Amino acid sequence: MCKLHLLTPLLFALLLLLPRDSAAQASKTKSKAVQDTARFDRDYKLEATMLGYFSKDGARNPTLKANKGDRVRITITNGEVMTHDITLEKLKLKSKTILEKGSSTSIVFTADQNDTYFCSVPGHRAAGMVGNFEVVEGSISDATVAGQIPTKDGQPLNLNFETGTLKDWAATGDAFTNPLFAQDDPSPVHEKDMHIGFDGKYFLSSGGTTHYKQTGTLTSVPFKVTQPFAAFKVSGGALQDTRVEIVQAGTNKVIYHITGQGRATLQPAVVELQPYLNQEIFIRIIDNETGISQIPYIPNDKWAHINFDDFQFYATRPTFPNELKQKDIIILPPLDPVLNAGLSGVEAAKAMTLPKGFKITLAAAEPEIIKPIAFTIDARSRLWVVESHTYPVPAPEGQGRDRILIFEDTNGDGTLDKKKVFAEGLNLVSGIEVGMGGVWLGAAPYLLFIPADFKNDKPSGPIQKLLDGWGTHDTHETLNSLRWGPDGWLYGNHGVFTHSNVGKPGAPDSERTKLNAGVWRYHPTTRQFEVFAEGTSNPWGLDFNDYGHAFITACVIPHMYHMIQGGRYQRQAGNHFNPYTYDDIKTHADHVHWVGERGPHAGNFRSASAGGGHAHSGAMIYLGNSWPQEYRNEVFMNNINGAKLNQDHPNRAGSGYMVTHKPDFLSMNDSWSQWLNMKYDASGSVWAIDWYDKNQCHSANPDVHNKTMGRIFKITHENDKWAQVDLLKASDKELVAYQLSGNEWYVRQARTILQERGPNKKVHKALKEILAKNPDATRKLRALWALHVTKGLTENELEDLLGHENEYVRSWAIQLLAEDKAVSGETLKRFAALAQNDNSALVRLYLTSAMMRLEPSQRWEVLDALVQKSADKDDHNLPLMVWYASEPLAAIDMKRALEMAQKSKLPKQLPYTIQRIAAIGTDDAKKLLKDLNDRVGKLEHSHENHEIQLLLAKALEE
Repeated sequence: MCKLHLLTPLLFALLLLLPRDSAAQASKTKSKAVQDTARFDRDYKLEATMLGYFSKDGARNPTLKANKGDRVRITITNGEVMTHDITLEKLKLKSKTILEKGSSTSIVFTADQNDTYFCSVPGHRAAGMVGNFEVVEGSISDATVAGQIPTKDGQPLNLNFETGTLKDWAATGDAFTNPLFAQDDPSPVHEKDMHIGFDGKYFLSSGGTTHYKQTGTLTSVPFKVTQPFAAFKVSGGALQDTRVEIVQAGTNKVIYHITGQGRATLQPAVVELQPYLNQEIFIRIIDNETGISQIPYIPNDKWAHINFDDFQFYATRPTFPNELKQKDIIILPPLDPVLNAGLSGVEAAKAMTLPKGFKITLAAAEPEIIKPIAFTIDARSRLWVVESHTYPVPAPEGQGRDRILIFEDTNGDGTLDKKKVFAEGLNLVSGIEVGMGGVWLGAAPYLLFIPADFKNDKPSGPIQKLLDGWGTHDTHETLNSLRWGPDGWLYGNHGVFTHSNVGKPGAPDSERTKLNAGVWRYHPTTRQFEVFAEGTSNPWGLDFNDYGHAFITACVIPHMYHMIQGGRYQRQAGNHFNPYTYDDIKTHADHVHWVGERGPHAGNFRSASAGGGHAHSGAMIYLGNSWPQEYRNEVFMNNINGAKLNQDHPNRAGSGYMVTHKPDFLSMNDSWSQWLNMKYDASGSVWAIDWYDKNQCHSANPDVHNKTMGRIFKITHENDKWAQVDLLKASDKELVAYQLSGNEWYVRQARTILQERGPNKKVHKALKEILAKNPDATRKLRALWALHVTKGLTENELEDLLGHENEYVRSWAIQLLAEDKAVSGETLKRFAALAQNDNSALVRLYLTSAMMRLEPSQRWEVLDALVQKSADKDDHNLPLMVWYASEPLAAIDMKRALEMAQKSKLPKQLPYTIQRIAAIGTDDAKKLLKDLNDRVGKLEHSHENHEIQLLLAKALEE
């Protein structure tokens, strides 16, 4: 889901990210500063935005110069409502942090050495807020060589518009009907706080910020190239269709083009023309961008214009301190066409485009379904759908308006013709699952359970509050995507800007678990709760592949993650709960679904070519058996901004996966479409719920959202055959047989029913036969999982599976043995042997996850072997996962942890261990690091040893 709404919580989160010693740093800065009344040899003033630091002449991240000994002041003024500061890297000077637009702050220092200035707010430097400070000798001058105006037939051409007319130019469209502006800066068509910075009397604009909707072209007469270089001034939108082109007259070949950079100030662009000397060229100024937003709640783009002035030739390459270079501009593509908006349900289905052989049916629409926010499919292939009437503001306790509906297609025509109300009066429900005796609901601040009589589809008892403490800070980042895992736990997601402290009702803090991003799980019978993996942003989709591996879809940051037990993943904001994490696992995808480098929001509605934009909802790994094989194990997710069903393909790579993008499966062609989740049923067909609303972004204002609409769609392939089933009536023998089904729907439903029915020796015998004899690894795993959830495996039997020929079976045996966070001595020895000898990176990954569940004192032998696996040094997951497992060891035996790290073949182990020991901060820790520093200093010089010495020096200094 979209984050455009998150300005206030995002700022709060960013402020939380600031270093804890920021107040001390600010005090240090103040002590080094002098009063504004003092004399400064160099006094630089910059505007700070997420796109960079800008000087008055338009230069982005300009190189600031001074002579040695100069007193320098750099003042930044905030150009937006966002946290910014300015920091000098080598001098370690940092200004105070500013937040409000128009607020300012400074650093003052004496120029002594070259340095780098940057914004220290996390993520801002990487986003481009960084530039150079140089100490130079001699005069600091911005003077450049003089240029020459091109001529034709012996007369100077009007390429600087100083005639006050469009002489020597020809216009099309309306953008250049009256494009010349004089005297005023900015100009009548630009906003008052803008600075154009033009020379002479006139400059040209295709509409400024007032007439940006106008489009057209302006083309000069051809003229001969008489000098090897040219320059002209340009500003305006950093948009693909607002640009200046230099064109070879004879061939119409574009030899140079440039846009503005999204600012008003004219900047010189330099063109090399040496290959075109004595040939004719012409200038074409293009504005084909209207800036008109086709999305109801997105404002028009007033930068849909271009400004131009003063084309001249130069005998040598001119040097301008504020030169605009193509490589420095982050250009946005044109707005995506939006074919439809606000369609009826029937029209919406007709407007969608699908692959050959597929069709989509409107199954239900308003008023039969309103605001479906979550759904699941039961053992009769019926849909249980949550209608969200309370969102986005939680109702007072007992006054909720959400309800649960049961829909059924009784004749297989794709229409949900039967509807029941299961429960009403619920509050802020965001997730649902059925099974194990009832209905499970995520409804912050609670995880709820409603015992159910599934024969009569009614609650069989009062609602139970299993857990509380779930946050409601951001009500579209609450617990969601509830789904039974292969291991019998109930899994779910949680967003980054909602802060939860989860425990049983009445539990003290010491018995609660903090959570603000990641995947959690809850066991339906033992009532245990735990975080399965931490991080990402606002995941709103979760599913498991054929091998029981979890994948989630996320927003804003890159979208695809293979969630590993104990993993810590890239976060949109905030810090990991463990301060010694140091780094986290990044996306498992080799792509994003947005275009451009300005960040995901800038790419929204301009990214159809890449998948549509940053906001993803839902995750379905298709494991039905009727669609063509090419779709099996593919990850499907809805791209909300792009109104597309994206399709990603996971490939095994090392210990996990690399996920690539396949052509988008379906286009809704409707900007109001907002599918929130998709699931396949007993027939292999796919159902999707659509939160149909013109507003695609969450808002805490309930009036922003349309409260009267909603749809359910059904996607079928021509191979699908409707099935009417009721697995609750199936015998145990039939449920076991369903573990061999080609449709995973049967497998999961049958496993959950077997789990609810409990241990059964006949069931166990049949499952063990599948585990032993079926040649397909996925069928072996299904048997293994069903045995686990029905308590059909002993520790000895699981230990025997550690020697199984299949890496997936060995891996899952490891996870199940460590399920209870304790293993026998014999199992621990087997784990150590696997760590030393197993040739599977996947097995080593599962061993690492298992170690994180055991007491640190039990981990030494396994981790000592894992750190020495050179085959894993470039693995996407293992170097960090091994660090997460081994980090606590430093606290129980620093010397042994350091010795282990020195043997490590994994690149992060030794530097992170040094940092961890330094954080302990005792005299013994310092002595240990000093001894290491002495030993490294005696070794042969190498880049690696040099890096270690630098790290040790920093650690010992602190």
